[in-house]
Amino acid sequence: RLRRRLRIVQYVVLAFLCLAMARPQRRWQEEKSTAEALDIMLVMDISLSMLSRDFDPDRLEVAKKVAIDFVQKRPHDRIGLVAFAAEAFTQCPLTMDKTVVTGFIRTLQTGHLEHGTAIGMGLATAVNRLKDGEASGRLVILITDGENNAGYLSPMKATELAATFGIRVYTVGIGSDGVVMSPEGQNADGSYYFAPRMMHFDTELLQEMAAQTKGRFYRAESAEDLAGIYDEIDRLEKTKVEIEVLHHTRDYFQWPLAAGLALLLLEFFIVRVWIRSVNDL
Repeated sequence: RLRRRLRIVQYVVLAFLCLAMARPQRRWQEEKSTAEALDIMLVMDISLSMLSRDFDPDRLEVAKKVAIDFVQKRPHDRIGLVAFAAEAFTQCPLTMDKTVVTGFIRTLQTGHLEHGTAIGMGLATAVNRLKDGEASGRLVILITDGENNAGYLSPMKATELAATFGIRVYTVGIGSDGVVMSPEGQNADGSYYFAPRMMHFDTELLQEMAAQTKGRFYRAESAEDLAGIYDEIDRLEKTKVEIEVLHHTRDYFQWPLAAGLALLLLEFFIVRVWIRSVNDL
């Protein structure tokens, strides 16, 4: 009876051998990218006028949201952040970590710096961060809503420094023309009260700054305008990426082959050794 049942083992061995001959395997691919990355400094105005309500909810919140969207579209570039009012400081140095950059952008608030608009100081701070970089391209995106009225370095002097180091400057003027609701003062609890205010905008200055550095000047009078400006800059400053695809293969035929050979040896032992020894008894 045992000898007859061993035929089932032979069929199982044959099935394992057929499976091994079919050569089961796992294939996957790996992509390696080489990018000519850019160094980009975002320079954002955080003066009180950025709380003006011609944008919903205000200019600063819209500027932050659109800047975050732009950063997330640039995975291969190093990006940093400078904030300025009457003075300027580096909020985030150049980094590849987009989570860190977007986190700093979200924390931008007015009121931390002396009131005023020092466009030259903001640009100079960004240039200082970019001047020693070895990236294939270096650029500044400067967003402001007012006239330069503070700082010991003029915007044009800072522009000359940017041009000297081959840094392109894209200037963005944010805000609508005419009378807007803008912060007039601060309440006892720290909140601001608003009043109608005629906004002044130095378009010629921003145009000249962009022209001298081979950049461009843009005017954003709505959130849609600002998003479109960032999209255009994204197209103009595309990073070149070379992708190498590596194919990997792992074979698994050895497992059914080993199982088949093990069963074959077991069948041989039972028939040639164990059954014969029983018959001899």
